[in-house]
Amino acid sequence: MRHRFLAWSWLLLLPLLPACSSYAPPDGLVGMSRDELVARMGPPHMERQLDAGSRLEFTRGPFGKQTWFVYFDAAGRAIRAEQVLTEQNFNRINVGMAQDDVLKLLGRPSEVQVLGRARGEVWSYRYDNFSCNWFQIELSQQQRVRSAGYGEPPECDRRDKGAT
Repeated sequence: MRHRFLAWSWLLLLPLLPACSSYAPPDGLVGMSRDELVARMGPPHMERQLDAGSRLEFTRGPFGKQTWFVYFDAAGRAIRAEQVLTEQNFNRINVGMAQDDVLKLLGRPSEVQVLGRARGEVWSYRYDNFSCNWFQIELSQQQRVRSAGYGEPPECDRRDKGAT
């Protein structure tokens, strides 16, 4: 009886699986125009002009756990896409880096907290990972990285609430 229930449970969840994969750019992306891509993915959060084309930035998924950069050539055709919220990219963040360089590398953060006494801001990037972590960057008043590292977001607080 229990096995039958589990089998039916999976069948009920199958229609939801395509929704999870829809955060990524569509298959057949290469060669699409900007307008075609926006019609499929919705409006981007940012558009940047590059030396030889442009880039659209899409923050996607629950808590913005995915940020996709889609690159276009000078003719306005998509040439590639990449998911930028990765530990490899987080490791490229260095103390002293300018705020705009962080945005160019990672896109907009999931959450911004202003620090008291005009000490700057903390940018938090939620991302897909096996443990419940986020990546945080502390920016100074001068808009420079003061520190960066991994932490546990509030929704993942694992401490025993009953302990004193």
